[in-house]
Amino acid sequence: MIRRSFLLALGLVTALPLMAWADTPLKVVATTGMIADAARQIGGDQVEVKGLMGPGVDPHAYRQTRTDIVAMTRADLVLWHGLYLEAQMGEFFHDLERKRTVVAVAEGIDKSKLRAHDTYDNKYDPHVWMTPVLWRDVVIEVQKALTAARPEAAPIFEANAKAHLADVDRLTAYAETTLATVPDNNKVLVTAHDAFGYFGHSFGFDVLGIQGISTQSEAGLNRIGELVDLLVDRKITAVFVESSVSDRSIRALIEGAAAKGHVVQVGGELFSDAMGEDGTYEGTYLGMLDHNITVIANALGADAPARGMDGKLSAGF
Repeated sequence: MIRRSFLLALGLVTALPLMAWADTPLKVVATTGMIADAARQIGGDQVEVKGLMGPGVDPHAYRQTRTDIVAMTRADLVLWHGLYLEAQMGEFFHDLERKRTVVAVAEGIDKSKLRAHDTYDNKYDPHVWMTPVLWRDVVIEVQKALTAARPEAAPIFEANAKAHLADVDRLTAYAETTLATVPDNNKVLVTAHDAFGYFGHSFGFDVLGIQGISTQSEAGLNRIGELVDLLVDRKITAVFVESSVSDRSIRALIEGAAAKGHVVQVGGELFSDAMGEDGTYEGTYLGMLDHNITVIANALGADAPARGMDGKLSAGF
């Protein structure tokens, strides 16, 4: 009897670490806000997610801080975008994956769906979050990574991913319906850098960036001059600034057009490489894209609902 009680107690003690581990959220570090949001949507209370790059942060130029390094080396799972988005951090991630589980979630997209990079051979445009159809693939890769890290929570991750993807699909439908009402001659999107190529391909817009795919590329005077002529010739009246990129070059376009007697205004601020403020609707992937779609549509002559797809957008944007 004593021996049986001892063995039972030993079994309970042995089981305790497993039970405690199962009740402890998976520590996940994600580079961009978009990936962090996907991890939170899918992981729910199974995860504790830290995003490295907040509102207004440019991932093309971002370098890991000492605090970031500590967080990543202590994480159960590190999620980064890949596709040369975090260009300054690639070597660090390749070193880290020898010690930690590190997944480049956008690298799982079929390369036939991607745009070629404008500067680097054998690399691709990383801005896949700009169209919900491509972002679906990234959400699925995040689900796979979380499931591999915590297999026993697979049913939770699957259910949460299914619900989130249904919202992503609703966003696609909203974008298609809303942007279709922009007059054809106005379907020109001029921005600070070439972050909206996938958006243009999906929704039938000509997209023109002053800088290339990376914000690290130079915006030459010739390029600005070419775009000024285009604004005048095509009678384009609205251009867009970006939350994570200086508006200096966009202001130069407006001034150049004014010098030729053509009035161009800022149609609004778009989220390109970072989302809105934490804790706001625009600080989620759905809110980020809903904002962009609604602002672009209204600035270019459509009649989109002022508060977006579900009436959640901040007033006065």
